Amino acid sequence: MMRTLGVAVVGFGWMGRVHTRAYARVPHHFPDLALRPTLVAVADEVPGRAEEAAQRYGFATVARDWRELLADPRVEAVSVTAPNFLHREIGTAVAEAGRHLWIEKPVGRDADDARAVADAVAAAGVRGAVGFNYRCAPAVVAARELIASGELGDVTHARVRLLSDYAAHPDSALTWRFERERGGNGVLGDLASHGVDLARFLLGEIEALVADTAVFVPRRPRPVGATAGHTRAAGGDLGPVENEDYVNCLLRFASGARGVLEASRISVGEQNTYGFEVHGTKGAVFWDFRRMGELGVSRGTGYQDQPVGTVYVGPGAGEYGAFQPGAANSMGYDDLKVIEAYTFLRSIADGVSHGATPDDAVRSATALDAMARSTASGGWVAVGG
Repeated sequence: MMRTLGVAVVGFGWMGRVHTRAYARVPHHFPDLALRPTLVAVADEVPGRAEEAAQRYGFATVARDWRELLADPRVEAVSVTAPNFLHREIGTAVAEAGRHLWIEKPVGRDADDARAVADAVAAAGVRGAVGFNYRCAPAVVAARELIASGELGDVTHARVRLLSDYAAHPDSALTWRFERERGGNGVLGDLASHGVDLARFLLGEIEALVADTAVFVPRRPRPVGATAGHTRAAGGDLGPVENEDYVNCLLRFASGARGVLEASRISVGEQNTYGFEVHGTKGAVFWDFRRMGELGVSRGTGYQDQPVGTVYVGPGAGEYGAFQPGAANSMGYDDLKVIEAYTFLRSIADGVSHGATPDDAVRSATALDAMARSTASGGWVAVGG
């Protein structure tokens, strides 16, 4: 039997809008889902943002203080898209109030923050979902199944890359993202968190790593007003960048495979250059986010000089069939967030978790903390659970 589920969104910058649109689109792509999300309330401390959200998307209630949403009995699930330093406080409060939680990565500034949220979700018996959207790409799901099938042989080594230029301009505003206290460990949380999740999703647990990080733009101008996204602030007083622009990391997996993970927020000429290469004893698979529906696949018995072919994924891969009727039709970033919303709502309907959970956020954050320790020590460190 179909029932409605009242949802709220905390933080209405770009990601808050993405979550909101995802909720609105779920019934169109997944009509058999037993829940229908209803936009009940939105909160944002920036004057006018919540009111704009209500006008544009139809939220019934607006607030400046997110705590007001948890006092509303109509709210049954909450999306948290606020800055990283607020994730622990808001995420734990949402769970403790008995509301289901969809929270953006990296779920706080470190593993302690992520673990606090995961523990609160478990103790409350609510469902939790985390915004590791790249694992939702149908081609990534197909790659995981290909690896698990053994067609590539035993995985020997892999490379995961997340290179972008969103902070490459020296006039990028010195927002919370560049502060250690509020933004955590910089590009490690922003991008490498996705890389760790992709590596784990495809190849299993990481046992040990060695990392090197750098800050290449050490000073940026302070903003003079409210900011959203990656705005510029030319002419503002310069302040220090406190967290990482770049990380490069060698990985050892529990399976015995080796890996390389590289992430950068200041790579001039790179726009969302996200993807992976996985090599096995008999073949390989390649994926580039910018060509999201394609896989490069090499398999057979040739070994040396074995060719690579392009596979266009179709309705049999992941949730592709909910969006397009045949292979090689394009999907986009927002579609991945619709799949996230669906798995979150499905988890609530089934009472069983689907997709990325707060436990996955803890695993990712633990690896990120290990990268920071490795950079400080200059050596290999174990990745705890």
